[in-house]
Amino acid sequence: MILLLPGLLFFLGALRVIGAGEGTFTHLQIPQRGAYTGAYCDFGDGEDGVMLESLEKFQGLTGKHLALVAFGSFWARDEFPSEKVALVRSYGAVPLLFWSPWDAPFDQNRGPDRFSLNEILAGKWDAYIDKWADAAAKVPSQFFVSFACEMNGTWFPWSGHFYGKGPPTHGDVNNPSTWPGPETFKKAWRYVVDRARARGATNILWVFQPNNYSYPSIPWNLAAAYYPGPEYVDWLALSVYGKQYNDEDWTPFPPLLQWPYQELCKLDPQKPIMLAEWGVAESHKAGEDKGAWIAGAFQDMSSHYPRLKAAVFWHERWQNKDESYSNLRVNSSRGSLKAYKEGVVNPFWLGRPEWKTP
Repeated sequence: MILLLPGLLFFLGALRVIGAGEGTFTHLQIPQRGAYTGAYCDFGDGEDGVMLESLEKFQGLTGKHLALVAFGSFWARDEFPSEKVALVRSYGAVPLLFWSPWDAPFDQNRGPDRFSLNEILAGKWDAYIDKWADAAAKVPSQFFVSFACEMNGTWFPWSGHFYGKGPPTHGDVNNPSTWPGPETFKKAWRYVVDRARARGATNILWVFQPNNYSYPSIPWNLAAAYYPGPEYVDWLALSVYGKQYNDEDWTPFPPLLQWPYQELCKLDPQKPIMLAEWGVAESHKAGEDKGAWIAGAFQDMSSHYPRLKAAVFWHERWQNKDESYSNLRVNSSRGSLKAYKEGVVNPFWLGRPEWKTP
């Protein structure tokens, strides 16, 4: 036993906190072959009611252990979900947190709230970011954080749509990446990441997650305009959904991924890509077969996308305002469950994360 003077002990402790990055946590390996399989397992209205029973039930339904488990972490909760992260890790999966600057009641299509990008940039939420990052830094392995996802839509309060549409009154009108909405988003992303890293949370794998197709699909709102830069992103990602509501058209999986995947690849030549969300609702219309859609998705993902290294299925059912239901659960029908089980059993889909201790 070595006895240390109190001052020296404090100094060494401070070094341990400051250097809580490279040698103090376990690193996730990017699969050389195949891709990690994961799911969001219907964790309730707040998307954060994580329970071990839900994970075990999903695994029992599908016959495959999950390598990734996704759930929400909303700023309105005012805390880092330490217990939920620990639960997912104890199950044997990597947490994927959707870290959303969003105030309750989490209604879509209502514009910026008190956690607006401008308020973040003004420093109003520094104390919260610091507290969240301090707790994140204590996680002894890498985990994923998708910050402010699907920014190229119009439904979330951080969408570029709400921060200035079209070219700036001054500046490069031919460069969409400098237009007000995307530029504000990029500044906020860099601000949050810089602040989290400064607190020692270097174990976070930052996930840039646009929607597969932009809404509206015009130059200033394309995913590339929002990309904060390679030094601020570890994994590229997409949300890829088929039909979710009764009034939507049915579209098979392959065209939903093909062009958006190519768009992501142009952002960076090497970063791994994941589908941070993928799924489709059960339909009762003729010719709209969820089982066939899922089977086609598994075949397409494993055959045509060499940089795809993870895919997270969205297993959820909810009631809409018109009292209809959108049922994206894997077991919404026997055909759906059969297709999922037959697809995920392929050895291409890895049910356990691969770790490396530096």
